[in-house]
Amino acid sequence: MIRVMFINGKIFTSNIEKKNANAMIIQNGHIEWIGNQEEIQDFEGVAIDLKGRRVLPGIIDAHMHPLLLANFSKQIACTPPVVYSIVDMIRELTTMVEEDWIEGWGYDEGKLKEGRAPNRQDLDQVSIDKPIVVTRTCGHIISVNSKALSIAGINKDTPDPAGGKIDRDKNGEPTGVLRESARLLVLNRMPQISMEENASRLAELTKSLYAHGITSITDLMASHKPMDYVDVYTLAREKGLTQNVVLYYMWHDLKMNPILNAENTDRKNPIHIGGVKLFADGSVSGRTAWVNPPFLGDEDNYGISTTSENELLEAAEYAKKHGVQLVVHAMGEQAIDLIVNTFYGKEAWLQDGPSIRIEHAAMPTLQAIERAAEIGIAFVPQPIFLYAEIESYLNNLGSDRTKTTYPVKTMLNSGIPVAFSSDAPATAWADPVNPFVGIKSAVTRAAYDGTNTGDTEKIDIETAIELYTRGAQYITRLPYVGQLKEGYRADFIVLNKDILEISSEEIDKISVEATFLKGELVYLKEGVSSI
Repeated sequence: MIRVMFINGKIFTSNIEKKNANAMIIQNGHIEWIGNQEEIQDFEGVAIDLKGRRVLPGIIDAHMHPLLLANFSKQIACTPPVVYSIVDMIRELTTMVEEDWIEGWGYDEGKLKEGRAPNRQDLDQVSIDKPIVVTRTCGHIISVNSKALSIAGINKDTPDPAGGKIDRDKNGEPTGVLRESARLLVLNRMPQISMEENASRLAELTKSLYAHGITSITDLMASHKPMDYVDVYTLAREKGLTQNVVLYYMWHDLKMNPILNAENTDRKNPIHIGGVKLFADGSVSGRTAWVNPPFLGDEDNYGISTTSENELLEAAEYAKKHGVQLVVHAMGEQAIDLIVNTFYGKEAWLQDGPSIRIEHAAMPTLQAIERAAEIGIAFVPQPIFLYAEIESYLNNLGSDRTKTTYPVKTMLNSGIPVAFSSDAPATAWADPVNPFVGIKSAVTRAAYDGTNTGDTEKIDIETAIELYTRGAQYITRLPYVGQLKEGYRADFIVLNKDILEISSEEIDKISVEATFLKGELVYLKEGVSSI
């Protein structure tokens, strides 16, 4: 194949041994050489002038939900700048009344004029004949109308399922708000989207991911039924999805369908299974995280615990047997403590990355941080949460406690492996997958409205980039990505502004002009004539 030399660039490599370069030579999809172009002599091949633009390694989103993101794009977005109230939501949902099921996503009661979640009476104004499901921004809570409750058989006498809660009014009647596992009472009754349609929607998502510089993705909610995610993503690849994909399968699914084997966990495959996933609690913004002290203004609400020590150990044994990670969602102090204390003193089973990941890790205690660092547990926070959901955090935790959440600087200083991610679409932002919003949040520790979210936990811009590249590679265990160095894949992006030189307030305005995968141009921003 033709050798290609990129010259005259400002290349941030994420390689701690050689952080900066201005040229690189690519052959067979990998970096043959990178360094100072003055060192190049007698080059034979094609030369491409980067014209002084900033280059970064391709972004790795270590925790997201592409299939949900693709499917939510077909639903009503209940977020600003269109929806600011339940009245607005009713108006928008009414545009779908011809559908068999009316679906919306993304509401955050902290941003709604009424300051509460929509209930069944609100949604009944849209339709009493068609079932309606509106997913809260966190993905852990849904609001449904009376028809959906009826279809699911939920009434005054229905008990709360294990790990879930059916909200009720003063008379004990369901309000239509279903939390954590209670959601499944309705969701499991909904018609399933076909594998063909799911795959097509994923393929459609590819270009928008490249437009954000994302060259490797993960799906943290994979399952075997009603259709196997490996099969869905494989079909999507045939239809045009070209990013690297790491899937993390839900433990409750794997217990019934123990599908892991040497082939589907082989990291050389562009689509492979990387871990076993459990939930230890819910969300901070939805008041279902398992916290201590309780939520502000609700002294009896410590959230919801959704797993146990025995279940964690059982899932870990299965993960160890197949050489994959144990991945546990935990936001509140008690949930994080449960995981860390369960595995404290036990040996890791992986050598090239963390055996255990804690997703979100919003509110770790100092002891949990110290113990996690000691035994190599990784944390995967989402800096966009504080940026986008500040109203809910202030309402649920108060200002002082909010400033101590997601203590990334403390995590890093303690030696904890950290990766950044978006959790898209599970956040109250119109463009939830945008890594530059997350980077801005981590660097400024300020919300979108300027609220201080804890400036003692600020990190510098280079570190923030590294947590979306090299740090994310270590934690996802994807081979030969995340850095621009000899022998690694030539996955990189070209920016319209120099992220290392502009004001931190302007980071979220950055756009990707071009994205390269294995040295091939896979995205060129509209209006950019060439690279």
